[in-house]
Amino acid sequence: MAALSVCAGTAAAAPAPHATSAPAELKSALDGVHRAGIPGVYAEVRDAGQVWRGASGVADVRTGRPVRPDMRQRVGSITKTFTAAAIMQQVEQGRIRLDAPIGDHLPQLVPGERGRKITVRMLLNNTSGLPDYIRHAFPSLQDMSPKSLDDNRFRRFRPAELIGMGVDAPPASEPGATPGVYSNTNYLLLGQLLEQVTGTPAEEYITRNVIERAGLRHTGFPTGPRIEGPHSRMYEALWGLIDPPRDYSVYDTSWTGTGAALVSTMEDLNRFYGKLLDGKIVNRSSLAQMQRTVPVIALDGTTIDYGLGLHKVAIEGCGTFWGHDGTVWGAGTMSLTRADGKRQMSVAVNLQRWNEPGSSGAPRPHPIDDALKAFYGQAMCGDTDARPRPAGDAGEVSTR
Repeated sequence: MAALSVCAGTAAAAPAPHATSAPAELKSALDGVHRAGIPGVYAEVRDAGQVWRGASGVADVRTGRPVRPDMRQRVGSITKTFTAAAIMQQVEQGRIRLDAPIGDHLPQLVPGERGRKITVRMLLNNTSGLPDYIRHAFPSLQDMSPKSLDDNRFRRFRPAELIGMGVDAPPASEPGATPGVYSNTNYLLLGQLLEQVTGTPAEEYITRNVIERAGLRHTGFPTGPRIEGPHSRMYEALWGLIDPPRDYSVYDTSWTGTGAALVSTMEDLNRFYGKLLDGKIVNRSSLAQMQRTVPVIALDGTTIDYGLGLHKVAIEGCGTFWGHDGTVWGAGTMSLTRADGKRQMSVAVNLQRWNEPGSSGAPRPHPIDDALKAFYGQAMCGDTDARPRPAGDAGEVSTR
């Protein structure tokens, strides 16, 4: 989700944060995102015990139904942090070793020499060299056509089927090489690993041991193509190929599984990352492992600092933040928490891939990009000028 991403830089000691944003300033910045072209945007910002929730725009462009701060959202690759935390719990129990070859556990999925070279850690930090499967699951994207999106709306993918697409494709790099190459194939394999070592479906294990441990009330894996509870429609523009943008809020997300299928709320996301960084989901040693970052090339070609299911974002004069972002068709989400846990931002939008390509083929800038950066600065630093440099989403969709 290119416009919902920030560039993770190398962080020095975190400087003193800016003052708390006033509710009026946060609402004004959020309204700016809506005015720039996002149908609906909603967020929760926490600062030293104070909580602000806001929304701007509509959840349904046809009826004008307003968007609300408590709505549920398909949060895309934010799911990866939940999956990584579940794996680290198994590391703590001695059932998984981070530097064990994945072929020791799943030789049928990653056979031969690659299975012996690729470790669990490489899957977690995206240095396995396994390419992403998305272009194979949605082949029309390579021809810049939305046909596959509609063909797959109710298709039920099996994890092994998607993993096979990634494993059978030409390698993105050598196992362990840096920069790594972001790949959803890695996180579907981690889901299968979790299932093998626990004897429980990965989604059930994550629900019981991560989601419930964090006390989340509105987060879960969908059991069908529809979202339960209040939610927005989710509009996909596919870089201008779908005009007007099409609603994909009803969609079978088996194409993302343990990599990006979760539904959550902004309140739950802030609660989750707060608990995780406070050592309440995994222990401090595991958290330290998760925060060991390497450079990783995101699906849009930019480079990010990526740990074990976590991004690192450093903002000069504001601090170091940890979290993740993600997209699925029509929905984009970002959740970031400052290292001291006192400042948090989770924000959702109901339109994706609004940047139309220019003459060179690269996405053209759009007012939405600047409006989102201004909101991020206000939410994270209390200053619309404290804008992180833009970078590409680590997440799901690219034609590269």
